Amino acid sequence: MYKGTGASPGIALGKALIVEHSELVIEKKSIDNVEEEVLKLQKAVEISKEELTKVKEKAFEELGEHEAQIFESHLLVLEDPELVDSAANKIRDEKVNADFALNEIKEMFVAMFESMDNEYMRERAADIKDVTNRVLRHILGVKVVDLAGLEEEVILIAHDLTPSDTATMNKKMVLGFLTDIGGRTSHTAIMARTLEIAAVVGLNDATQTIKDGDFVVFNGDTGEVIVNPDEETIEKYTKLKKEFEDYKRELQQLKGKASITLDERHVELAGNIGSPKDVEGLINNDAEGVGLYRTEFLYMDKEDAFPTEEEQYEAYKAVLEGMDNKPIVIRTLDIGGDKELPYFKMDEEMNPFLGYRAIRICLDKTEIFKTQLRALYRASVHGRLRIMFPMISSLGELLSAKEIIKEVLAELDKEGIAYSKDVEVGMMIEIPSAAVISDILAKHVDFFSIGTNDLIQYTCAVDRMNQKISHLYNQFNPAVLRLIKMVIDNAHKEGKWVGMCGESAGDKRMIPILLGMGLDEFSMSPISILPARKFITSVKYEDMKKFADEVLSLSTAEEIKNHVDKTFNF
Repeated sequence: MYKGTGASPGIALGKALIVEHSELVIEKKSIDNVEEEVLKLQKAVEISKEELTKVKEKAFEELGEHEAQIFESHLLVLEDPELVDSAANKIRDEKVNADFALNEIKEMFVAMFESMDNEYMRERAADIKDVTNRVLRHILGVKVVDLAGLEEEVILIAHDLTPSDTATMNKKMVLGFLTDIGGRTSHTAIMARTLEIAAVVGLNDATQTIKDGDFVVFNGDTGEVIVNPDEETIEKYTKLKKEFEDYKRELQQLKGKASITLDERHVELAGNIGSPKDVEGLINNDAEGVGLYRTEFLYMDKEDAFPTEEEQYEAYKAVLEGMDNKPIVIRTLDIGGDKELPYFKMDEEMNPFLGYRAIRICLDKTEIFKTQLRALYRASVHGRLRIMFPMISSLGELLSAKEIIKEVLAELDKEGIAYSKDVEVGMMIEIPSAAVISDILAKHVDFFSIGTNDLIQYTCAVDRMNQKISHLYNQFNPAVLRLIKMVIDNAHKEGKWVGMCGESAGDKRMIPILLGMGLDEFSMSPISILPARKFITSVKYEDMKKFADEVLSLSTAEEIKNHVDKTFNF
């Protein structure tokens, strides 16, 4: 048995197909006609652009705009003078062949990205490899791997599946993905979840130990993979597959139903999104609202300037209208840390996650903040808007942000621009100092939303990107759970509601604890919504309150996790 990272739930059984991107043999050669070699490079780039444009269009039709953006970024790589022009200059300066020149530039960029501390940036190295290898194959005359013509059902085994692979393959014939590398944020994992195809990543040497035609079974939830299993194991996994499919059908019956416990406590199950196109996924999974719209992606998609007020207004309006008057929590700009903008230069910092970011930037660059707030309030007439500030660490910051809202509303009034008078204004609780003074902060907001990703990191002083100490980054840490309970209790004393938009909100092991603590709104990935509703509608709130008290009396994260697993058979 192999064990990897479960990246997309589901059970798969089938024949293995090894996806090998044939090794590119690149040798350094001296050339005489440099312009002819430069032309060879330019032609290969143009062919690659044409192919990627078609791939992008196909991805847009089948997967939506968010996934198609991957190929837009690939096209931008080919437009980047730092890459293509640098290769052309290398050909001219060193009189070397086009493939050698481009490969040298590629290796430099890949090494730079792979050395970065941030997982997201490290995984972007795969984009550079994918797009430059496509160009190199055209220079060398090597056939580009094509998965569009699959004629039998297979499980794809690859070192890593490129975005091009996942966008162009014949999805009806793909039962699952297994890859040597990658994590839950890799393109393979994201695409697998979008397509609802079972996947396990991070298997290290699957391509070396699994052969074409081997029969493979795996569990995309637990990360367990078995090659050439015996009949008993095949029967077991066939039964698990049927149970999973029955489970998915059961979940469909929950659409249109309230998320309400057996003793009639109602909670709101909302979804996290990054763009207006993600609304479709929320509707398909019957979300009761949006608990987190990450507006930073609107800014990150721009290459040369901040999005205008009009561009932002149209995006916010699309989400508000698309969700048919359901509540929408839109988080104000949250850049910094690992999220940078090419057109907004920030000083290099020793600890960027503790530095100049999010609300700190907005309170410093008030014109940027005001533009966003104007767009938000203008869009508020199109639905039920809730505005949320990130990275608040003190009452002073909160009051300053609210003062700027007052200035914006005064400007809109003066200009005669309509806006809703019922916009709720809240803040994220993701810094321990905010959790500790949540009794004070609760008097000045309409709601809290707990961001567990950073709250865990800051409470435990653990860099979640550092593999050596990743075991200490634990949502079951009693200190984290006590802070969450404190925040919920303090908000409720002031008559305010509390949501959660971190990854923990959609975790099946955390939901019973959070429900028992009194959490009012859970915001999660769209595919987690119906499973969460199934659990919530099967239990009593009073029982979960007792269970949460039991959990809070335990001393270690391991004890808590074991208690959850034992109680609910997870």
